[in-house]
Amino acid sequence: MIDPFGRKITYLRVSVTDRCDFRCTYCMAEDMTFLPKQELLTLEELDRLCSAFVAKGVRRLRITGGEPLVRRNVISLFHGLGRHLATGALDELTLTTNGSQLARYAKDLKQAGVRRINVSLDTLDPDKFAQVTRWGRLGQVLDGIEAALAEGLKVKINTVALRGVNEDEIADMLAWAHGRGMDMSLIETMPMGDSGTDRLAHYLPLSLVRASLSRRFTLGDSAYVTGGPSRYVNVAETGGRLGFITPLTHNFCDSCNRVRLTCTGTLFMCLGQEDSAELRPILRATQDDTALAQAIDAAIARKPRGHDFVIDRRQSGPSIARHMSVTGG
Repeated sequence: MIDPFGRKITYLRVSVTDRCDFRCTYCMAEDMTFLPKQELLTLEELDRLCSAFVAKGVRRLRITGGEPLVRRNVISLFHGLGRHLATGALDELTLTTNGSQLARYAKDLKQAGVRRINVSLDTLDPDKFAQVTRWGRLGQVLDGIEAALAEGLKVKINTVALRGVNEDEIADMLAWAHGRGMDMSLIETMPMGDSGTDRLAHYLPLSLVRASLSRRFTLGDSAYVTGGPSRYVNVAETGGRLGFITPLTHNFCDSCNRVRLTCTGTLFMCLGQEDSAELRPILRATQDDTALAQAIDAAIARKPRGHDFVIDRRQSGPSIARHMSVTGG
């Protein structure tokens, strides 16, 4: 699959649910109204859609949410998609999670073929963690991370940089993560959906974070890539890698190789644009995948050059109305 700008689309991020057991302040409102369960694709339909993308050249699948591990029987989807790893059609099956269910599912994920996961974690302070996640407990997440590491899974910590919340502990979190053999990526907050908080007040450009980290660590450019949007540096003092995901200050659109599929079968060609393709009606109209493949091709042909994210005092609402949990993290 080649988009209008010559970018090869090899990476599909799939949300299996919009539900989550946390209510992170930068992601969603506390009193969220979730999709009716009957609107969600079945796990069998998600498998069929993912497999259609694999047949068209997708080499990496990332399962996301919401929190994907709260979906009933979701491990069966991992086991089903693992067959594409066995045939060599798929290079990698990965997961982004808040870590709350990892202690329960780490072994199952490893058996299904998952080798690398991302865990969203913004602070190591229990009180701050409760404040940011609203419903989460830090100890539960840390136990999950330890369970994943014990199973031999490669863990990367994803941290949203938040002014006035965690900016004073990012350096210590980096040292902690690298000390446990985990890479880390820092993310600028994204203006998606009404979360009931003032994102501008907490927006922290990663250029400032990098400058601050450089006073404690020696950061050297790295050629390491994972297929995602992180631009990595090597940290001399720890021997680990640190990624920067900068959708606002320095976007990563020129090299974008990914599209996103929601749990209802909506395909978004760009996280920061509203144009989409509805695949669920086509999926349910026939068991033949010819029309599905044609719809995917037509959607890729409309993939835009880049997103329109902006955080601006003159703009009171989010750049994109839908919540990140709907699109998939």
